[in-house]
Amino acid sequence: MDPREKLSELARDRGHSLAALSRMLGRNASYLQQYITKGSPRKLEEIDRRRLAQFFGVAEGELGAPEENSFNATGDWVEVPRLPLEASAGPGAVGAAEIPFDAFRFSRRWLREQGLEPALLSSIRVMGDSMDPLLRDGDEILVDCTPRPFREGVHVVRLGEALHVKLLQAVPPGRLRLISKNEAYEPVDVAMADVDVVGRVVWKGGRL
Repeated sequence: MDPREKLSELARDRGHSLAALSRMLGRNASYLQQYITKGSPRKLEEIDRRRLAQFFGVAEGELGAPEENSFNATGDWVEVPRLPLEASAGPGAVGAAEIPFDAFRFSRRWLREQGLEPALLSSIRVMGDSMDPLLRDGDEILVDCTPRPFREGVHVVRLGEALHVKLLQAVPPGRLRLISKNEAYEPVDVAMADVDVVGRVVWKGGRL
């Protein structure tokens, strides 16, 4: 089946509007409608195609990926992309291009039990020691980018061009406190307007 027809069928059968799916990708609301009906763009960007494949639980090849790049979401497993980014638990890491280079495989049932949507998850690496002992240098963290009202917890945030992983607390009026688990590092208060909360950390993995 043509990838455009397949995407249209998936959206229709599962009750998702093309506008909502476009916004999930961070695109203009008409992005997927134009792709399907007008052939513009001619093919989906790799990161958009992968996110849609994860969201619908289908192989990327069904949405137009070359076979060697095809994301396989068959059975009870979902592959969550690993991004070549480092969230600093220290002075701050500058993000690289957000193109997946690998993936972790998670149980679809486990993700569902945790209330996590596969298409809105990614994995990045922790750098630095300011979150010791909770997060150590080299740990991999699962970041949930689902849009939700703010609640305190461990998040990945962007300050300028730098990524950080910190425990966040709301500090009235209109400020956030970035807290390190390592007591050698003092908390830092910043204006909410100066912080982009990328997502909440929901899982970690690392070597013993």
